[in-house]
Amino acid sequence: MKLLRLLALPLSLLGTLHAADKPLTPIRVQLDWIAEPEHGGFYQAQARGYFAAEGLDVTIVPGGPNAFVMPLVATGKADIGQADSTNTLLQQAEGLPVVQFGAVFQDDPSGLLVNAGSSVKTFADLDHKTVIARPEWAFLKFIQKKYGITLSIVPQNFSVAAFLGDKEAIQQGYSIAEPYHIVKAGGKMPRFLSTWEAGFRAYAVLVTSRRFAREHPAELKAFMRAYTKGWRDYIEGDPAPAHAALKKANPNNTDDFMTFSRQQIIDNKLVTGRDAGSGPAQIGRLDPARYATQIKQLEELGVLKPGKVTVASAITTDFQP
Repeated sequence: MKLLRLLALPLSLLGTLHAADKPLTPIRVQLDWIAEPEHGGFYQAQARGYFAAEGLDVTIVPGGPNAFVMPLVATGKADIGQADSTNTLLQQAEGLPVVQFGAVFQDDPSGLLVNAGSSVKTFADLDHKTVIARPEWAFLKFIQKKYGITLSIVPQNFSVAAFLGDKEAIQQGYSIAEPYHIVKAGGKMPRFLSTWEAGFRAYAVLVTSRRFAREHPAELKAFMRAYTKGWRDYIEGDPAPAHAALKKANPNNTDDFMTFSRQQIIDNKLVTGRDAGSGPAQIGRLDPARYATQIKQLEELGVLKPGKVTVASAITTDFQP
C-alpha cells in the first residue's frame, strides 16, 4: 500500500522526497571581510533555505583585514572564496591554482572618498595630492597613467579618523560602507570617485580551486543557482532574513547601516550591472570581454607580465546559471 501511495504522487514531489533523502553536501565559503550587507546575497540564500533546497550545507566564514582568502581556497581549507578580480588575476599569474567562476558585484565598489569640502572634483584634480590607500592597489597606477597625475600614497589602516580631521583628505574606501561611518562620526557625506567612472572595470568575484571545480561541477552549479536567487531576493524582496543573520554574525551591524549599505548596492547597480542589457539576469555573471580589457590594462601598467594569464585560464563561465 505504501508503494501504491508513492506511485500516486506527482513526479515533482517524488523528486523532492528523493532529494530530501540525500545528505547535504558541505560547502565552506570564505568571505573577504567581516559580515556586512556586501554579503547580503550569501546570507539571504542561507536564511531562506535556497542552499539547502539545492542539496548544499553551506558554512559562511566571515573574513577581515587578514582573511587570506586565496591561500585558504588554493589549499582546500575553503571551497569558495570572495575576492576582487584584479588581485586574483595577479595571484593567478604567480601560479596560484584558483579560477574565477562567478560575480559578487559587477563593479568592485572600491574607490576614492573625497571630503565634501575638498577642492578635488575630478580625477585630474588629484595631481600631487596625498591619498590614504593600499600602496599595491593597481587602480592608483591606472589613474596616474591615464590622467598624467602624481600621487603621494599613505598606507591605509582601515580607519576614517584621518579623513575626518582633514577636509582635503582622500581615502580609499567602499562606497557602500565608509560613507555611512563618516557621516555617523560627524562628517559630511563624502563624494565618491568610482573605479568604473575612470574605466577600470574590476569585479568582486567568487573563486574556487581548480581541483574543486574539476571534482565538483554539479555542486558549483547548484551553489550558483541558490546564490543568484539569494542576491535577487535580497535586493528586490524583504532583506530581513539576511539582516537578522548578518546581525548574528556581526553584532556591529545596525539597522541603519544595513539599510544604507543595501540601498547603495541597489542604487549603484552593483549586483545587476550598469551596462546595456544588464538586469536581474546578469546577477553572478562574468563577461570574458571585460576580462580581456582588464588583463590588457594590467599588462600596460607593468603589474602583470604579458602572457602570464589569459581569459581562458583566469575564468570559467561553466557554472553560471
